[in-house]
Amino acid sequence: MTSALVVGTMIGAGIFMLPVSLAPLGVNALVGWILSSIGALAIAFALARVSQLGGDGIQANIERQLGPNVAFLVAWSFWVSNWVAQAAVAIAGASALSWVSPDFAGPGFVISVAICSVAFFTAVNAFGVRASGVVSIVTIAIRLLPLVGVILIFVLRGIGSAAYEPLAPMALTPGNIATATALTFFALTGFENATTPVDKVRDPARTIPRAIMGGTLFVAIVYFLASTGVQMILPAAKAAGSPAPFADVIAAQWGGGAASLAALAIAIAAFGCLNALILGTGEVGYAMGLRRDLPRVMAWTWRGNTPVGAQIVGSALSVLLILANSSRATASLFTFIILLSTAAVLVVYLAGALSAWRMIQSPLARAAIIGALLFILFAFYGTGAKAGLWCLVLLAIGLAVRLIMHRLNPRRLIAASEAIAEPLE
Repeated sequence: MTSALVVGTMIGAGIFMLPVSLAPLGVNALVGWILSSIGALAIAFALARVSQLGGDGIQANIERQLGPNVAFLVAWSFWVSNWVAQAAVAIAGASALSWVSPDFAGPGFVISVAICSVAFFTAVNAFGVRASGVVSIVTIAIRLLPLVGVILIFVLRGIGSAAYEPLAPMALTPGNIATATALTFFALTGFENATTPVDKVRDPARTIPRAIMGGTLFVAIVYFLASTGVQMILPAAKAAGSPAPFADVIAAQWGGGAASLAALAIAIAAFGCLNALILGTGEVGYAMGLRRDLPRVMAWTWRGNTPVGAQIVGSALSVLLILANSSRATASLFTFIILLSTAAVLVVYLAGALSAWRMIQSPLARAAIIGALLFILFAFYGTGAKAGLWCLVLLAIGLAVRLIMHRLNPRRLIAASEAIAEPLE
């Protein structure tokens, strides 16, 4: 179930809409996939080592190595990244449904469905971590179908007589590669959510590292093949303007009926990812609420120690982000949101890599950590000035909120909840 949380958060976290943003970048996108996959595995290795410190959440583990102030910034960035990503995948799921019928097309439908999906899966998560985990397991097989379908079409075209489409004529430059790396890296984020459940994972020192590394490697391979297939099967202009490029590839090969089923599977993938993100958002917010870094409502729990207060707050912020950007076209809205989410989660990865560096002495392991740090800096550059500036603004807001909370609570209470949910296997 913990592995399902990793794969479930990653598959659906933008992959099905990503060709819209990658198509204009041409060959830069292929290089970006290679770099982001290597970087993701290096970062996953670092977080896997840090997670061996215990199952009481990423904030507690980072605090053991870097202190409470850095740990708070990590938790805050993690929390921001998750509820921003919730908005992205909700939009991706609604956009996929718009392919099924012309009646579903248009920004009004996409925005309405995105908001309703956030509300629905917040309600699912209110029933506990096990309910969310069951949804992840059930939907993983469905999520894989469109990806496997596109990979099969890609292979069949390669061994057949039909030629691949030319990539967009974009120059191969460091700036374009950095942008492509940041965009593709967003699709590979999500493995960090395995570190979020507070005291809900059985044998965390063994379970979490294995789930992180295995899930990340599996998804990286599938993503590279499937995304490259879309780019080399659809004309660049069509991919850039498509609401569901994976469905378009399947329609060209097997007809509209198969494509409609694929579009439904893509929507399920995005909504399944949304379910996992809401779980992570709630757990991180809950941990900060327990420490009085955020208002006490964030530590409000319901049955099975479920952090419904933090889940509701995170989902409300996602809805506000969707509404605030509803005037943008789907492609530009999606691209801005994923870059902002990526910039925020890079703060988490940076602290995780630094913590892992302090924990290990092996030269080979430290070489992997150096690779992770170099990639993180490159990815920061790739997110661009706008997303980076907004990330800094959000970090400043977090520090201000924490300062206010500590002034209101001079005797800071850090206590674990007495009610422990049934642990994930």
